[in-house]
Amino acid sequence: MSDAVQRPRVGHIQFLNCLPIYWGLMRSGALLDVDLHKDTPDRLNAALVAGDLDIGPISLVEYLRNADDLLLLPNLAVGSDGPVLSVNLVSTRPLDELDGRPVALGSTSRTGVLLAQMLLADKYGAEPEYFRCPPELTQMLLEADAAVLIGDPALRALYEAPALGLHVTDLAEAWKEWTGLPMVFAVWAVRKDFAAANPGVVKDVHEAFQRSRDLCLGELDDVAESAARWEPFDAATLATYFRALDFSLGERQIEGVREFARRAAARGEAPALPEDGPIFAQV
Repeated sequence: MSDAVQRPRVGHIQFLNCLPIYWGLMRSGALLDVDLHKDTPDRLNAALVAGDLDIGPISLVEYLRNADDLLLLPNLAVGSDGPVLSVNLVSTRPLDELDGRPVALGSTSRTGVLLAQMLLADKYGAEPEYFRCPPELTQMLLEADAAVLIGDPALRALYEAPALGLHVTDLAEAWKEWTGLPMVFAVWAVRKDFAAANPGVVKDVHEAFQRSRDLCLGELDDVAESAARWEPFDAATLATYFRALDFSLGERQIEGVREFARRAAARGEAPALPEDGPIFAQV
């Protein structure tokens, strides 16, 4: 890539589930080639949509809502083909008994929250009373019969909740059982205008991401050991978690994306993906 002024503005989520995508960027020196912006998923979503970033991760729901301005980077995503471990619905009662009951949303993750709402409504016939609150399970269940948790709090709940007599529903596993398809929570996208003007840069960034991911997946136990030094989980837990994640975006994952989009469109939450026209950047 060319001089620093031309470096692409690239988003980075500092969550455990994105670590494998970025871990190798440090090892390879590719971080020198990008202007990396670290932030929360919500802020990165907004920055990419507003044009303040050129390339970055974006929640599936926000991608669907802004697909006219964005192109997907092929074969890069965060999802799972079965249990994901870190997107959970924790409840004090069976899910089909949650109709009209309070359910706490402990996250701003729009995709995970919408998945929980679709599953409860369309599979279990439940339309709870939803409200948002901090992701602290004990406090949430003082005020609600169930809680949607994402990320580190969800991982903790997975191991703590059964001893408390609580039901834990892994929402990605429930999606797989419901549809037979993988669940994609976030994708990597580039703004169409940037891709048109800088195809070589987009190709370089895409290749750097894929090298980073592949390097990490080949050394997952070492990555987990390193990450465990500053995370509240031991290396074995992290290695299990990383192996549950699916960082690819192949034909089955795209089929899962289209099915999620179709169901979201039926609820008026996002447009369905068009069947024709390019959705991927040329890299």
